[in-house]
Amino acid sequence: MDASVYLHVEDVRDEGAGRVLDRVGGYGVREITVAAAYHAARDVTPHGGSRVTLRAEGVHFVPPPDLFKGLRLTPPVREGAAGGPLAVLREATLDRGMAMHGWAVFLHNLTLGLADPEVTMQDCFGGRGFPASLCPAHPDVRLYAVALARSVARLGVDSVVAESLHFGAFEQGHGHERSFVPLGPMDEFLFGLCFCAWCMRRAADLGVKAEVAREECARIVGGVLDGDPPAQGEVTRAALTAYAGPDVVAYARARSETVTSLVSEVSAAVAAEGSRLTFLDGTGHRKGHRDGLPPAGLAAHDAWQLGVDLVALGDLVPSFGVFAYARDPARVADDIGAYRRSVGADRDLRAVLRPGLPDTDSADRLADKIRAARAAGATATDFTTYGLLPYSVLARIPKALGHTP
Repeated sequence: MDASVYLHVEDVRDEGAGRVLDRVGGYGVREITVAAAYHAARDVTPHGGSRVTLRAEGVHFVPPPDLFKGLRLTPPVREGAAGGPLAVLREATLDRGMAMHGWAVFLHNLTLGLADPEVTMQDCFGGRGFPASLCPAHPDVRLYAVALARSVARLGVDSVVAESLHFGAFEQGHGHERSFVPLGPMDEFLFGLCFCAWCMRRAADLGVKAEVAREECARIVGGVLDGDPPAQGEVTRAALTAYAGPDVVAYARARSETVTSLVSEVSAAVAAEGSRLTFLDGTGHRKGHRDGLPPAGLAAHDAWQLGVDLVALGDLVPSFGVFAYARDPARVADDIGAYRRSVGADRDLRAVLRPGLPDTDSADRLADKIRAARAAGATATDFTTYGLLPYSVLARIPKALGHTP
C-alpha cells in the first residue's frame, strides 16, 4: 500500500531536506505531502528549531504572474518563498526516487478575507462574520482557486492535494472563536449557510426559493440568539426539514452544484498542468479533530453540509483523501467504506491518519487502523503531521506498516 507523510516547509527548514527525507524513507514511506499553501497557525513542534512554530498565512512559492495577472485575489507570499524551498525539496525527492504531493489550503484564508470581505461568506442577517471563509460561489474566488491550483501543479508535484475546496463551517470562520449563546448543531449549521448575492442567484437558478430560505434561517437563528431553546441532535436532512422547512433544505442542497462545478474546474486545470487532483473533504476533520471521537454520522454521509456531493465528484476527480480521525479502528473502516461506496470502486482513496494524540496511543493501534482502512477500500495511507509529532510517535509508522504486510 502506498503511504505518505504530511509535512510543512518549516519542518524542512529546521532539520534540512536531506535529513527529513531520509528519516521519512527510513519509516518505509516513499511519498511526502508538503504544504505549498497554508493557513496561519501556532503549532507546538517538538523537534523544530524553536519548539513553537508560528506559521503565517500564504504560499511558499512566488505566484506565477501569468496566472494571477488581473485577478482580484492573490495569495500572500511567505518569507523565504523567493529561495524556492519547494523546488529544492522536489529535487531532493527526485534524487531519492520519492513522490511529492503539493498540499494547498484553498478557501480558508483569513488574510484575504479581512482584506476584501465581499469575497467571504455572508450569513442570513447580511453579516460578513466569516473572514476566513472565502465563498466558492464568488466568481473572483473561483478564478483564484483555479490559479492557485495551477501554481501548485507547476511545482512539478505528483498531485495537488486540495483542502478547503468547499464551503466553510460556522465554527471555522475566524482564528479565535467565542460564543456564550447555547447554539445547537442545527442552529450553527443555519447560521453558517452563505446567503451572498452569488449563492442566492445560483440557488434561484436551480428553482430554489432562496429568499424564503434566508428569511427562515434568520427567524430561527434570531430566535435562539434572543433566548429560544436551541435545537438538539445531529444535523440530518430529515431533522433539518422538520426544524427549518423544505426550502432551507433545498437551499443547502443546492450548494453542491457550486462546489461540484468549482472542483471540476480546478481538477481540469491541474490536469492541464500535467498533474492530478486529490480532493480532501474537511468533514472528517470537523468530526474528529478535537478528540478522535467523532459523532455517529459518517463523514461521507454528512459531507453535504459543506456542499460536497461525493457521488458527483466521483465522476470528476481521480483521487480522494479522507480525514479518518478516530480512535476506534472500526470507525475508520466505516468512514473509509462509506467514501468508497460514494466515489466508486476505481477512484484512488487515501486514508489520512494521526499516529499520535488524540487518536492513537500505540503502534499496534495504528496498525489496526491501517488494516481497517485497507480492508474497507483505502488504496493509500497518509500520516499527519511530521513536525507536530515527537520522534517517538513518528517511530510508530514503520512498526505499524511492518505489522500490515
